Amino acid sequence: MSHREVIQALIGLMLGLFMSILASTIVANALPRVVADLGGSQSVYTWIVTTELLGMTATVPLWGKLADLYSKKLLIQLSLGLFVAGSLIAGFTPSVEVLIFSRVVQGVAAGGMGALAMIVMAAMIPPRELGRYSGMFGAVFGVATIAGPLIGGLLVDTSWLGWRWCFFIGVPFSLAAILLLQRTLHLPHVRRPVSIDWFGAVLITASVADLLIWSTLAGNYFAWLSWQTVLFLAGGLILLGLAVRVESRVREPIIPLSLFRNRTVSLTIIASVLVGVAMLGGTVFLSQYFQFSLGKSPTVAGLMSLPMIFGVLMSSTIAGQLVTKYGRWKAYLVAGASVMTVGMALLSTIDAETSVLLVSIYMAVLGVGLGMLMQNLVLAAQNDVPAQNLGATTSALMFFRGMGGAIGVSALGAVLAARVTTLMAERFGAATVDGGGTTSVPDLTALPPQAREVVADVYGQATSELFLIAAPVAALTLVAVLFIKEKALHTLTGDERRAQEEAAAGGPQQR
Repeated sequence: MSHREVIQALIGLMLGLFMSILASTIVANALPRVVADLGGSQSVYTWIVTTELLGMTATVPLWGKLADLYSKKLLIQLSLGLFVAGSLIAGFTPSVEVLIFSRVVQGVAAGGMGALAMIVMAAMIPPRELGRYSGMFGAVFGVATIAGPLIGGLLVDTSWLGWRWCFFIGVPFSLAAILLLQRTLHLPHVRRPVSIDWFGAVLITASVADLLIWSTLAGNYFAWLSWQTVLFLAGGLILLGLAVRVESRVREPIIPLSLFRNRTVSLTIIASVLVGVAMLGGTVFLSQYFQFSLGKSPTVAGLMSLPMIFGVLMSSTIAGQLVTKYGRWKAYLVAGASVMTVGMALLSTIDAETSVLLVSIYMAVLGVGLGMLMQNLVLAAQNDVPAQNLGATTSALMFFRGMGGAIGVSALGAVLAARVTTLMAERFGAATVDGGGTTSVPDLTALPPQAREVVADVYGQATSELFLIAAPVAALTLVAVLFIKEKALHTLTGDERRAQEEAAAGGPQQR
């Protein structure tokens, strides 16, 4: 590929990645309106977010394995096509049930796009140069994650558009990305025996789904310490054990267990899980805090995410440029984890009386930490594995980060729902709690002033407690990255490294 084709293909990848990640968060400010319109509860609020994360997390390893066996170009176009289908279903949804199904489809597509974008980029660009572009992709990931609430708020508050356009907006951009990649992305396809561990993929998906369903239901529909919890955990561990057994015996495992013998990969996976828990688990509920506690409109709530966006954009771009210039990356992992922990700790002090300026500063601090951390974890792992395992390694990191995020959203969402239910019952009486033990998402416009003040205080207190839980998780990320050993970055692209490795081993021919 020429330099121009590489740049054009990167634009297509960034466009597709931006829209698929945006789908995870664009509904954040729209959800209070969506759930109210469709007659859902606080638990439904969490499920709309969680099911998308479940679809993404559970399928990332399979996309990564397919990328090692089939045409990366075809797979990335397939994932974008699925995203278009899921977006159209969500946009026309008549009920909560259909919306949740569409979110699963969007999640499967986002899992493919997230993993394949990193894999394709590593195939085109050597690790030493990858820092510059990883910074850009980190900025795209961070901006899409945090800009979603802003865009969603603007769409909800625009009378002639409405919340359904939170789903329709990604369709034309995804189609444009498909066409651009068709014209510019040209990668060699390796002819090799194909064998996919479908049984292992089903077991991995089932084990993750089991744990996510448990973390969503616990605290609302049954106690955390109960026989239901024991049943869910036992089932999840049994499924996980079977998956490990199957993966250790098949020729082409979805997640090669040999990866975990690599110290760098193991530590970056641990850090990725913790980043996912802290980042998504802590920040996805901020839009509720802005609207219910601070009394902001969806548009203003979206604008309040800008400090975090700028923090991510600035730190990821600058860190990426410095990694490319000097070839050193560990310092940015340590600094990012430290700053992220401080940001979480600061956000644990917020309440209904906290000033907008102070919340903005805290969010900017968190954004700076995330920007330095996320993509450099991927870079460190990709640099330390054989080229033939780039797909599996990248997808493993995306899988565990997504799993951490899904568990974080599910568990912290359950904590938030339970805490809101308890506080609402204390303030308004048990009549506000329905038979399922959940409290309906309030419509602030229908409440008298005194009731709105109570709701503001309840959501402010519950949200701060989420960050109080997320802060120690972020601190564990720092511990993990401190033990990662820094290694010099490769100067060959992933495809060049793979060709070199196969030539040395007398491997397959390219076509």
